[in-house]
Amino acid sequence: MTADYKGKKIAVAMSGGVDSSTVAALLKEQGAQVIGINMKLFEREGEDPGLKGDAETVADFLGIEFHQLRLEEPFARLIVDDFRARYFGGETPNPCVRCNRYVKFGLLLDKALELGADFLATGHYVRTEQGADGLWHLLKAAYSAKDQSYFLYTLTQRQLERVVFPLGEMPSKDEVRRLASGFGLPVAQKGDSQEICFVPNDDYVAFLEKDRPQESNGGDIVHREGSVLGRHHGTHRYTVGQRRGLGIAWKEPLYVLEIDAEKERVVVGELEGLFAAGLKVVDLNWIAPPAGLSFQTTCKIRYRQQPVACSVTLLGEQTAEIRFSEPQKSVTPGQSVVFYRDDELLGGGRISSAIG
Repeated sequence: MTADYKGKKIAVAMSGGVDSSTVAALLKEQGAQVIGINMKLFEREGEDPGLKGDAETVADFLGIEFHQLRLEEPFARLIVDDFRARYFGGETPNPCVRCNRYVKFGLLLDKALELGADFLATGHYVRTEQGADGLWHLLKAAYSAKDQSYFLYTLTQRQLERVVFPLGEMPSKDEVRRLASGFGLPVAQKGDSQEICFVPNDDYVAFLEKDRPQESNGGDIVHREGSVLGRHHGTHRYTVGQRRGLGIAWKEPLYVLEIDAEKERVVVGELEGLFAAGLKVVDLNWIAPPAGLSFQTTCKIRYRQQPVACSVTLLGEQTAEIRFSEPQKSVTPGQSVVFYRDDELLGGGRISSAIG
């Protein structure tokens, strides 16, 4: 952590995990006036509201001011309802991206500033720097295995000038745990959180169907050439690229190629059908200004992927057509495509469809 935050009032987004707790301890050690804010997003099964959570326990241990921000209603409306609607609409959504946009760096940042904070700090593994032109740039974390820039492409210049990421330069997660142990933090050995925080046991199908009755009796599983191969019990149970659980027999392995929720069809085919020459993207946000109406760069269509070369042709303020240098597997509507120039995240958007 190279920046000097001594004397600055910094609100730390404290989840109760080791990363955000270490951020609070590091900033306090440096001489910042640290306050902790925990977001109450939903009721956890079996949770005792009378007991202190890990975030408050850590705040007490560090002797810092603590606030809990009750966001159950906007979180349900902005994140959970959208998650359900997109799945039932045939997409595979990315709720973490939307949460970062509207909740963590929206409602939470607003609350931090309301409390008089100069900055909001989080435990994300990512770096920022301000260029000679005054613009802020978002960079991959030094520890590439934990880099979270993919999920932060919706950040704006206004937000970037008010947020700090003290873990961006960390060489490893082991180093973070070592620091947490050195500070004596009670959560130093706590495990990492699950992938989607509001979905119990990562069982998204059970979550989707719990409060929403089946809207139909299912539909057809159709081969890409037109033949009906079987029946399904809801398009929301499938995602592009899925192979297991199709319940159909075929001479070759079959994969989900397309989900047509309107016609209640799941389209399947052989492996070669999974590869696309490009995609269309909507809801674009550029952190760094795009280099013209058409340009070359690199992109990722999933978190655990190395960037691949591509061309970008802007079709409007928030839409574009992307062509890969070589076909890519499992282009999934609802997921994110994110653009990079070396270590810098340029921007990104939501995949609306595959091309070719």
